[in-house]
Amino acid sequence: MNLYFACSITGGRQDEAAYRAIVEALSADGHTIPTAHLSQSDIMALEEQIEPKEVFTRDTTWINECQALIAEVSTPSHGVGYEVAYALSLGKPVLCCHREGRRVSKMLTGNTHPHLRVRAYHTLDEVASIARAFLADVSNITPKA
Repeated sequence: MNLYFACSITGGRQDEAAYRAIVEALSADGHTIPTAHLSQSDIMALEEQIEPKEVFTRDTTWINECQALIAEVSTPSHGVGYEVAYALSLGKPVLCCHREGRRVSKMLTGNTHPHLRVRAYHTLDEVASIARAFLADVSNITPKA
């Protein structure tokens, strides 16, 4: 499956271990993740070389082409919020996962969109399991063309 992974870049990288756990687990399962590089420690240096308009065009194209979006939302991010809303507007299934105990925007936790799931996790193994369970359920959601 072609997946878009979203996470905080400029808002903070304290959840990088979770980003890697998700990307590594889903890549090992054979999924294509064009945003896998976002889980890497050197992402700030890589993204600084790309103009904002190019990032916007690249990322919205990837969202258009993906079958689902998985976002780690423990660290607030304007970009991730935009990506989540954009994917939902296209009818894509979206998982927002966060560390248990983190304050997450009520725009996510209170959202009743039928294609959105918001889940808390305690461990890196658990976040990978949540992502896998979400993808197993995605086949029941048909995105708009």
